Amino acid sequence: MICFLTSRMDAPDTGELNSANRFIDELRLHFPDHCRALYVCSDPDGRDVTDRYASLVKKMMEDAGFAFERFSALDGRNGDLAAKIVRESDLLILAGGHVPTQNRFFERIRLRDILKDYEGVIIGISAGSMNSADEVYAQPEHEGEAIDPAYRRFLAGLDLTKTNLLPHYQENKDDVLDGLRIYADIACPDSVGKTFYAIPDGSYLFIDEDHEEIRGEAYIIQDGSVRRISSCGETVIL
Repeated sequence: MICFLTSRMDAPDTGELNSANRFIDELRLHFPDHCRALYVCSDPDGRDVTDRYASLVKKMMEDAGFAFERFSALDGRNGDLAAKIVRESDLLILAGGHVPTQNRFFERIRLRDILKDYEGVIIGISAGSMNSADEVYAQPEHEGEAIDPAYRRFLAGLDLTKTNLLPHYQENKDDVLDGLRIYADIACPDSVGKTFYAIPDGSYLFIDEDHEEIRGEAYIIQDGSVRRISSCGETVIL
C-alpha cells in the first residue's frame, strides 16, 4: 500500500493539482495502470456534494495527465457494497469534510477492516488524511464542538498510520472557535502525552511499505508546544 495523506490536493487559487514537494512526480511513480479510482465520501448523505467534488478531483487529475479506466464514488447509496467496491479499485481518494461525520461512515462500512489487506494507492484529503490514523485526533471545527463535553476528540480510524495530521495550518493557525484559539487553547492542551503534525496545503505525509515521511513545511505539536520541523522542499522521516 502507498499513501499520500495531503492537506489539500489543488494549488491555491488555480484549481490545478499541486506539484509542490514532488507530489505529482511521486504520484506518477505509483499511479496504477488502467486505474480504477474510487472517491470515498465524507458525508454519506451529501450526494450532490460528493458527486460535485468527485467530478472536480477527476478533472483536476486528468488535466495533470492522469488517466482513469473507471472513476466512481462510494457513499450512502452504495455503502452496503463497500467491501466489493473497494477491492475492485486500485486507487482510493478519501474526501475532505467533517472528521466525525466521515469517521462514522468509515465505521459503518467497516473500512478499517476492508483495508487491512489492500494493496493499492490511497490519497487522503484533509479529513480523509486525519481519519487515516489509528487513533484520530478530531480537532473541534464546528461551532459548539470545542465546549461540548460530549464531543469525542479521539476516535478509532483506519490504522493506515500512527501519525496524526492537522491540515490547512496556514489558514487556521490563528482561528478562534467557541472563544478558544484552536491551537493555543485546544490542540496544544490536547497534545499533552500525544503528538500531532500540522501541515499547510501543499505538504503531505508519504507512506510506503518501508517508512513514513512528511514532505514540505510541517510543525510538530507535542506536550503543549508548537515547533516548526521543516520547510517547503524539505523532508522529515518519522
